[in-house]
Amino acid sequence: MKTDKVILGVLGGLAAGAIMGILFAPEKGKKTRKKIKNVSNEYKDELKDKLDSALETLSKKYDALKEEGQGYFEEGKSKFEKTKKDIENLNI
Repeated sequence: MKTDKVILGVLGGLAAGAIMGILFAPEKGKKTRKKIKNVSNEYKDELKDKLDSALETLSKKYDALKEEGQGYFEEGKSKFEKTKKDIENLNI
């Protein structure tokens, strides 16, 4: 997760730098706004891709942990049932 934070920080810094560079460029407002829109869309798409990738990774990890937990549950349930039968067979 630390790497993800660094990547997001770098992307944010790049976006801020690009926007500042465009804002201070000696061009007409219409061109500047168009450039800002294009750069913003590019960074938005990159950020969306990164978030989608992170969500996919989290989803896979969740599914793996859920499956592992289900295995432990079934094992515990089986042991409980066996112990219960053993106790019932003692006829105390």
